[in-house]
Amino acid sequence: MKPVVSLPSPAPLLSRTGWAAFLVALIVVCAVAPVLNLLVPAENIFHLSDYGVGLVGRIMCYAICALAMDLIWGFTGILSLGHGLFFALGGYVMGMYLMRQIGLDGNYKSELPDFMVFLDWKTLPWHWTFSDSFVATLFLIIAVPGLVAFVFGYFAFRSRIKGVYFSIITQAMTFAAMLLFFRNETGFGGNNGFTDFKRILDIPVATPSMRMTLFVLTGITLLGFFLMARWLINSKFGRVLQAVRDAETRVMFCGYNPLGYKLTIWTISAMMCGVAGALYVPQVGIINPSEMSPANSIEIAIWAAVGGRATLIGPILGAFIVSGAKSWLTVAYPEFWLYFLGALFIGVTLFLPDGVVGLVKRLSKAASTSGDRS
Repeated sequence: MKPVVSLPSPAPLLSRTGWAAFLVALIVVCAVAPVLNLLVPAENIFHLSDYGVGLVGRIMCYAICALAMDLIWGFTGILSLGHGLFFALGGYVMGMYLMRQIGLDGNYKSELPDFMVFLDWKTLPWHWTFSDSFVATLFLIIAVPGLVAFVFGYFAFRSRIKGVYFSIITQAMTFAAMLLFFRNETGFGGNNGFTDFKRILDIPVATPSMRMTLFVLTGITLLGFFLMARWLINSKFGRVLQAVRDAETRVMFCGYNPLGYKLTIWTISAMMCGVAGALYVPQVGIINPSEMSPANSIEIAIWAAVGGRATLIGPILGAFIVSGAKSWLTVAYPEFWLYFLGALFIGVTLFLPDGVVGLVKRLSKAASTSGDRS
């Protein structure tokens, strides 16, 4: 008779402290921020300005990208330098819908977007067919980045491309896409991209209530993706991903095919970036090919590295820290921002390999150890 082997019980999605912090974040996003922005007078010290709402909303979009990067890099060991492409694709899909929502309110009073009238286009290109449908837009926001990532990932992972070679190929992919979108004949607005948005679902975009609605939706999406990421990592699927990261050859000898696991998490990660881009565009009011620049993709990796890879919460903190510093430095000392970003990445790599979260854990552990000794 074979001995009965008891499997370890699955880890909880969040600890009691984690659930408390999650609820606090949910209350801040859904209740505190709207009250401080919409109800508290502007002259009050506790008033949350429209600029603050827009800034935090954008950073939360960045945090979704950083979380997606952590899934593919921190837990699977695949460094992508092309996630800015998926972010921009989601933004362009939303931008196409917003351009159609302008209607006859454009400068040329035409059903066609202004840039198409300027270029003497007579009809919409085929890829704008479903851009007037909000439901189709929601589907394409996920489907377009997911399909591009799936096709690229299938051929890359099947060819056993990994390490720095994979990173270089992803960087080349996003750079090629950026050059393609710069061309006027592709029908994506060329160098200027899409801007001058008027409405979403026939509701004006440039109103405090719509701005706050987008802020709340972004916060809820970020928190929802965080829970989804926790669930994925705690599952058997997540454990295989971490095994692939640590010893892919051993995983293959155990009978697992890493291709399906890497391709799945790669596609999910791209879809998350697409959703982030779609939420980003109406809050910023513009989308152009510069969002696909390799520098933007590198910045996503820096957010994950600064916060702490393979922690989920770390990349979110990293996005807030780095993007907050960028917002201040690009105004106060714009000529030093890129030097600061490079020095930050090098410093984190050399002195904080586990990021900010790892530093906090070490400090708390040292404090508890010294307390026990005393």
